[in-house]
Formats: sequence, structure tokens, C-alpha cells
Amino acid sequence: MSPTPSAKPTKPPAPLQPLKGVRVLSLALNLPGPAALMRCHQMGARCVKLEPPAQPGTPAGTSGDPMGQYNPKAYAALHEGVRTGVADLKTDKGQKSLHRELAKADVLLTSFRPSALVKLGLSWQALHRQYPQLNQVAIVGSLGARAEEPGHDLTYLAEMDLVTGLELPPTLYADMGGSLMASEAVLQAVMHQRSKAKGVYLEVALSGAAGYLALPRVWGLTKPGSAIGGGHAGYRVYACKDGRVALAALEPHFAASLCAAAGVEMSSMQAMFAPATQQAIAAFLLTQTRKQLDQLAIAQDIPLHTLSN
Repeated sequence: MSPTPSAKPTKPPAPLQPLKGVRVLSLALNLPGPAALMRCHQMGARCVKLEPPAQPGTPAGTSGDPMGQYNPKAYAALHEGVRTGVADLKTDKGQKSLHRELAKADVLLTSFRPSALVKLGLSWQALHRQYPQLNQVAIVGSLGARAEEPGHDLTYLAEMDLVTGLELPPTLYADMGGSLMASEAVLQAVMHQRSKAKGVYLEVALSGAAGYLALPRVWGLTKPGSAIGGGHAGYRVYACKDGRVALAALEPHFAASLCAAAGVEMSSMQAMFAPATQQAIAAFLLTQTRKQLDQLAIAQDIPLHTLSN
């Protein structure tokens, strides 16, 4: 029901802060760890990040996190509200800085290979012995025997058959999916800590994040010819008169509205899989501008989004 003209807009609800009062210490660099820390901050956590010193020869004030060097804008967005400091963990001074923060932290977030953690004295056994209530969320490339293998977002996506052709994926799916899993793991660890009064070690694999994102493909939901793999005439990307349109008229009532607007007979849902239906809808969309299609979407309640070429 639409509000009356005199009704005042209601304020959006205040965001929940399930991590309010929780201290998260991060040593994780690049994208997945900082993105997870950003999410923790948004959920109310007090976030601290220790970074290595910048490489010799870099300008003064340069972050030791590579992200701060190759994309300062992204780095700034990821670290808004995060207290950052510098600590060379290979030195006694850096170790002292680290342990001062560990003594106050509820969760340690890392993204090193397991062997690197051991060299830095940060194996779970050592940490749990010294800080029994501390949780650790370790972001790794892969689990188990493959944890030492080098990898990156692109290789994890390729492994899960999510790289097609020679084009790079439009975003860093495994990194961002892994960051969400890591922030979820922080929540799980804090809940465990509160119920058991002791810390827990959780691993999040970026390859596992890619695998999770790939499940619709594994299940066949997006295979060529399937309903959301190009087989359904109402769920495709088409050309229009001055650009493109991403059409998502999948459910029967949306498909019926689309066919009515296009002047296409829809005797049954199976008709939406007929090549003739696709051709007729494609021909109709070529007669429409983006503006006309945007207006059609509102008037006929059709889910679509127009795009430039």
C-alpha cells in the first residue's frame, strides 16, 4: 500500500551490531582480509590492523599493504574506521607490538600460509596456549595438503570452471566471497567463545569460496539451455534499439507480462523455451529504446535492467 502524500518517510532501521564490544586484530593483507575486517567493523567490532613496513624506496607514509600502493582508493574504503599500525613481525620490537594487541583481542584474522604462521610464532597451538580465549580466523588458499600452494582469485575461479573464454572475470569473486565467509567465521568464533569460554581456530579457503559460488553451475542450474542458462526466452540478455537489456522475466506471471507487451502468444511455460519465442522477443526488443523499456518495466511489472552497448 502506498503512503498517503502527507505521510512522513520512515527512518531506515538502525543496523544491527552483533560484534559490538568485540576486538578484531588483523594481520591480513591485500583484499580478502581487509574486506572481512571492513564487514566486522560494519557489524560493530573494534578493528585494529598491523601492517608490515613499506618496502625501501617507497614514498613516506606508504602503506605496507600492497593494496595501499596499487589502489589507494580501495585501500581507504576498506580501512575506514580501522586503526592501523606498523609492525615488522620478524623483529623483537614488532613481536612486542603484536603481543600487546593480542592480549586485548578477541579474534585474530590472518591470511598467511600455515608455514609462515609457524615461523612467526603464530601457530594455533602456540597462540591458544598463551591466549586461551583468543579466536583465530585464518584465510588460506586451499585446505589441507594444498594449503601451501600459491594461488589467487583467478586460479581459484578457474579451478571451479568459473572462467570462460579469454576474458578476465568482471570482479574478484573468490576474494569477496571469501571475505564474507571470513566475517561469518568471526561471528561463529565469537558465539563459540561466549558459550564455551575458550577460543577456537577456523579456516576459510578462497578455493572453497569459489566452490560455493560455483554450486549453481555444478547443480546444472546455469548449464546452456537451462532456464537460467539461456534456454528461457524471458531470462536472457538481448540487444535493444540503443543498447542492451538484461531481462529476468522467469516466473510465469512475469513471462506472461513480457509476452503480452511483445505481442507474443504464450500457450504454456514450455513455449518460453521455443526458439520462435526467443526470436519474437528479440525482434520486439530491437524496436524499443532503453527509455521505453525502463517505462515498460514499471508499467507492466517486468524485471529488467537496460544497459549501454
